Amino acid sequence: MAKLRQYRSFPLAIKSVIFVWVAVIFSACTNKKVQQPEDWLIDGISRPAEVIEEEGGQITLSNGLVQRRFVTSPNVACYDYVNLVTGEQLVRAVMPEARISLNGKEYKIGGLYGQEEKAYFKPEWLDKMTPGTDDFQYTGHKIKEIEPHFLWRSSVWTGHKELPKGKQLVLDFEHADIEGLTVHIHYELYDNIPLTGKYLTVENKSDDPVKIDQVVHEILAMPEEESAVVGSPDKIKKPHHLYLESNYAFNNAMKAELSDQTAHWKTDSTYTSQVNYDLQTPVLLEVYPDRGIGIVLEPGTDFKSIRTYELARDSYDRERNGLARRKMYRTLAPWTTQNPIFMHLVSTDPEQVRTIIDQCAETGYEGVILSFGSGLNMEDTSPENIKKFKELADYAHGKEVLLGGYSLFSSRSIGPETDVIDPETKKPGRAFFNNAPCLASEWGLDYLKKIKYFFEQTGFDIFENDGPYPGDVCASTSHEGHRGLEDSQWVQMELQKELYHWMNKRGIYINAPDWYFLDGSHKIGLGYREVNFALPRERQMLLNRQNIYDGTWEKTPSMGWGFVPLTAYHGGGPEAVLEPLDEHLSDYRQLMMQYYGAGVQACYRGPRLYDTEKTKNTVIEVIDWYRKYRSILNADIIHLRRPDGRDWDGILHVDPDGEVKGLAMLYNPLNKEITREITLPLYYTGLQGSAEISMEEGKTASYDMDNKGNIRIRVTIPPGGYTWLTVR
Repeated sequence: MAKLRQYRSFPLAIKSVIFVWVAVIFSACTNKKVQQPEDWLIDGISRPAEVIEEEGGQITLSNGLVQRRFVTSPNVACYDYVNLVTGEQLVRAVMPEARISLNGKEYKIGGLYGQEEKAYFKPEWLDKMTPGTDDFQYTGHKIKEIEPHFLWRSSVWTGHKELPKGKQLVLDFEHADIEGLTVHIHYELYDNIPLTGKYLTVENKSDDPVKIDQVVHEILAMPEEESAVVGSPDKIKKPHHLYLESNYAFNNAMKAELSDQTAHWKTDSTYTSQVNYDLQTPVLLEVYPDRGIGIVLEPGTDFKSIRTYELARDSYDRERNGLARRKMYRTLAPWTTQNPIFMHLVSTDPEQVRTIIDQCAETGYEGVILSFGSGLNMEDTSPENIKKFKELADYAHGKEVLLGGYSLFSSRSIGPETDVIDPETKKPGRAFFNNAPCLASEWGLDYLKKIKYFFEQTGFDIFENDGPYPGDVCASTSHEGHRGLEDSQWVQMELQKELYHWMNKRGIYINAPDWYFLDGSHKIGLGYREVNFALPRERQMLLNRQNIYDGTWEKTPSMGWGFVPLTAYHGGGPEAVLEPLDEHLSDYRQLMMQYYGAGVQACYRGPRLYDTEKTKNTVIEVIDWYRKYRSILNADIIHLRRPDGRDWDGILHVDPDGEVKGLAMLYNPLNKEITREITLPLYYTGLQGSAEISMEEGKTASYDMDNKGNIRIRVTIPPGGYTWLTVR
């Protein structure tokens, strides 16, 4: 009461100041209460990686999102792996850091023994644990910045140019009985994302060669995903806590999980307190190539294992997990955010090539790819062939247009002395694509030299590598580049990667239909059935939107290509193609808007981009629109409603760091105009409270967002057409 009487005695001016001061404090407090919580996907807060050395030989890797802790004495052991966003512990038991097979004998690297209970771990148990007597032992470590695994130069439009940043911890190990051999285990922790990387290198400083049979570079004893009293390992759910991806993925599936060749979920018989009576819960992760390594490491040389990346998940929501994956690709592989505007020409006639280059320059297209069936042969290194295509590349560059071309590797037979040899029949055949040359044969090594020579001499900018090395094995013992079956897969993979590293260093853009993103490829197929492009255009439109919708849950828009048959492809009559373009202008525009509206480049395959002035103006209008909104159209996609032909469908691009925070593309497959009230989930735009919405650059209106970041908006979509809106 005394304080109240004191306040009443103040002059009016002082009372006003006190009132404003109290109001500001109250406003700040209330705003703090309703402020959106931190979210690493959208808040832009800096979370740098750190490697902290503590007393007693403890080392901690942390960036505020994920944490991994080690002891280094009496040997290295990872005993703590935490998702700091959820507080979830990711390991239940101490395991060796890695395992390696040398000259037919298996060795464990690091790790401690003596943990009796494998369902959980208590740090105080470390004092009683001991190292293995026949294991590689820790000898030291280094801390340094993350280094690029290969050089990259961008020569086309790129959404994210920054190479990954973070810290690297390198743990060194040696074995008392193996003189001159040092194993280094590399841990990478990235800034601003709950992502770690791991790989292993071996230095042979001895005087003798060493055969590396196999390398298991990651071993994690993880908590189970579900309580299953009975059930086989293939039916019990695998742990969801980490998304794993390695740079040893292939098989033409266009999807990381199906291309994976290295993640092995196994049972753990030492985990005797699990609820599964037969100890069949798949809770032990080991990462290694199925076929092994099989190489001989000569004296004075080094070996580098595959790399595995572990992304800590904080949700079971499909969209959120997809957004996290897409951020992982932008972080690890920024070259995948390159996204040039290109078309596919079906001719190498110099006059036609120059004509299409001119059309590209006039309409805003940025590149021409001399397509399959065009007649391009990059293996022809004759002076005449090189001269022809160098002149065309020079002409394109003079018009500020890129020129590239197609080369087929697999799906063909060269000859019995060069093709992959089947291990069972000892004859050519039974490769992934039935027949294929061995990349490590004399012909394959010469193929790589010819491709490099062609690009060096002509100045071509784009490489479309069809049927690249897809993981075939080869039992030949006479091929120049590999010794036999054991090392054939590993060697061919290394040759494929080296080609892509070489191209990235020179700014060459790569289309390749297999999952080589982590070693330099830039785009794969979005995921489609080729024969569908022989269907009527009306059906193609809806199927294309389904392909876009389904193919962008994990991939960014720039990572996949679609297809538009300007002329016949896999059959089909006049109802399937767009030529003559002027006669199908509405369909042409719609197909372009569907792809460019998703940020997805399509292969516009045919002889020309336009045939009349009216067609030319249509192409220019679409490309100008795409260029204006290019940043947001290449941003993440939120999936609104999958196309089903029964009602509207659509997607929403979001970019919390962009000037335009969102752009929605909405489609009407029906033959009548429709008006719908649609929910737009704007949480991942980073906006709070309200959003400014403009329909096709018309009048802007403000909409209040609910507490989940949603707005409700009424839209009208023309029959068989589309509309779009921007969010700011």
